[in-house]
Amino acid sequence: MKTLEVSTSSSNYPVYIGDGIRRNIVDLITSTRCSYTKLLIVTDSAVDAIYGSEMVRFLEQKWSVQKVVVPNGEQSKSFSQFEHIHTKAIQFQLDRSSCIMALGGGVIGDLAGFVAATYMRGIDFIQVPTTLLAHDSAVGGKTGINHPLGKNLIGAFHQPRAVIYDTSMLDTLSDTELRSGFAEVIKHALISSNDFLSELMSIRSLTELSKEQLAHMLYQGIQVKASIVQEDEKEQGVRAFLNLGHTLGHAIEAEYGYGAITHGDAIAIGLQFALYVSEKHLGLSLNRSDLKEWMKGLGFPVQIRQDISTNIFVDRMVGDKKAIGGRVQFVLLKQVGDVTLQSFTKEELHDWLEKWKREDGCL
Repeated sequence: MKTLEVSTSSSNYPVYIGDGIRRNIVDLITSTRCSYTKLLIVTDSAVDAIYGSEMVRFLEQKWSVQKVVVPNGEQSKSFSQFEHIHTKAIQFQLDRSSCIMALGGGVIGDLAGFVAATYMRGIDFIQVPTTLLAHDSAVGGKTGINHPLGKNLIGAFHQPRAVIYDTSMLDTLSDTELRSGFAEVIKHALISSNDFLSELMSIRSLTELSKEQLAHMLYQGIQVKASIVQEDEKEQGVRAFLNLGHTLGHAIEAEYGYGAITHGDAIAIGLQFALYVSEKHLGLSLNRSDLKEWMKGLGFPVQIRQDISTNIFVDRMVGDKKAIGGRVQFVLLKQVGDVTLQSFTKEELHDWLEKWKREDGCL
């Protein structure tokens, strides 16, 4: 088992990464020296079918446990499910010494974490990620739900008490889910180092990755995320660098329809656009063509649908929470590992998107 410590201005917490470590989850939670009265597990229907009963059995050895199951998919990051979980928490009589466990991927982590942040004005929660994608979302304390007009517009910063990442749980992921999570690993490499990126680009098939390779990638990706979060917990500065590819990516998710495209596939397209602008605007010397072909070979979409107008995507981006005063704060690369924020007007963003679509970004 590998352990990372995340230190922020509001809290310190461990990230445990290892094969089969969920079987020791009682000991791992106890090691945080928190004394809980009750635990409420929040999970989705897909994860519950595989791990739900087992997790209840493990935790019941020490605590009073209840479980609430929401539908699988991005649609569960909604007001209705947020209220539903709060209702279950009240009925279960959770108190301020209780804890919520997020058992699932990024959707469950965001949703359960936001419930924990707001129930009785904030109680502890523990992240137990079950997807590769969640290696990014489980660390850093961003929680929230979606609004029909935008992704993650309603939420709070609320750090977990611990992150317990059992890599054996990734065995049940589909190829699509594995690829979706890998997009965030690519992002972490782009904002950190050429060595990390070169290591990733030697991978030709995600389905052939060994558990050791997966654990190594997770550790490296979480290290990048943790170092940035420690410096800037509430996204007042460098934490915004983690949004590389996400401005257009979130617009794509919202416009295609939540669940119609995975988060990772949307981010993969967003990365192509961000790298194009980085090259044309800042002189990024990365071989975009090689990166694009490599990502296509792994199954990622790398172009945007042409049946949706540029204006629609631009309006989505201007409405994003990262926009300030009608200007979009866009994450770009000067070079791999050298990240900067650029502010674009709606008109400038429209021009960049049109140029990219015309040259190589449109299906």
